[in-house]
Amino acid sequence: MRLWHIDLLSKLPRQQLLGQWRECIALIGNGFGKKHKTVDYVFKYSDKRLMKYTSQVYDEMINRGYKPNIECVYNALIRRYRCDYDTAKELYSNCYNEKNYVEHDDRYMEECIENLKGKGIKIEL
Repeated sequence: MRLWHIDLLSKLPRQQLLGQWRECIALIGNGFGKKHKTVDYVFKYSDKRLMKYTSQVYDEMINRGYKPNIECVYNALIRRYRCDYDTAKELYSNCYNEKNYVEHDDRYMEECIENLKGKGIKIEL
């Protein structure tokens, strides 16, 4: 489980971007707060930051012509908060002013690039 560096989203191959979407949905749902070494930093912040990251993944998918189902995000929020559909939509729509993760720095970028190289994926920056 990994959240790729925010600046890599536009460069990720299809498989990694779609995987990132699934990871985000899982984390937003009942996975938020469950320990995992690679993403523990996410839990130091408001979950709105994760929703913003997810929205950036969604936007990249839309830019590529993919058709991600936004209902997946709403359903994850409904499971997590035990709220209704309208509340889930409102929660998600209020995330856009959040900051990006400070952990997505140059060192983390190098770590992500090395991880991708280990999968046989070369990223040009």
